[in-house]
Order: sequence, then C-alpha cells, then structure tokens
Amino acid sequence: MQIARVVGTVVSTTKSDRIMGLKMLLVKPIDLETFEEKGNILVAFDAVGAGEGEVVMICSGSSSRNTALTDGKPSDTSIIAIIDYIDLRNKRIFSKQ
Repeated sequence: MQIARVVGTVVSTTKSDRIMGLKMLLVKPIDLETFEEKGNILVAFDAVGAGEGEVVMICSGSSSRNTALTDGKPSDTSIIAIIDYIDLRNKRIFSKQ
C-alpha cells in the first residue's frame, strides 16, 4: 500500500464492459519523509468516493482487485481509503482539516 494525492480524473466513454461504472482517478504517490509528490502519475479505480486534491491510500497489483467494486475487474491500482491524518514518529505530518 502507498499514500498518494488525487491529481486529476480520467473520462472514457468507450471502454471494456468489465470496467463500466468504475470511476477512474489520477494519483501521484507521496514520499512520507518529505510529504512531497514523487514518481509517476498512476490511473486508479476509486473504491471509496475520493476527489481531486485528497490524500488517499492506494494498493496495486492483485490486491487492487480485492474491493467490492473491483472484484474480478482488470485493475492494477485502486484507491482504498481517504486519509484523515498521518502521524509519523510522534509528529502529525498531514491533517485533512
């Protein structure tokens, strides 16, 4: 699992029947030491109702297909939680508020 920020959306009117109805968002991983975005932007299926700008938890690989919405779907990355706050080494490094 990894922490990421939702940075955009993907809209596709023509797609496989197996992913019809799934919301696709663009996420960029976050380095927890610096809390800066790092690495490549990924496309993720949204299993929790996340929105642009939110900090989320993502999972990749076969684990991304273990949500009610993505079960049996051709998914490589899913958003599985919206983060309220993160404490690291007894210090709050992120708070949604």
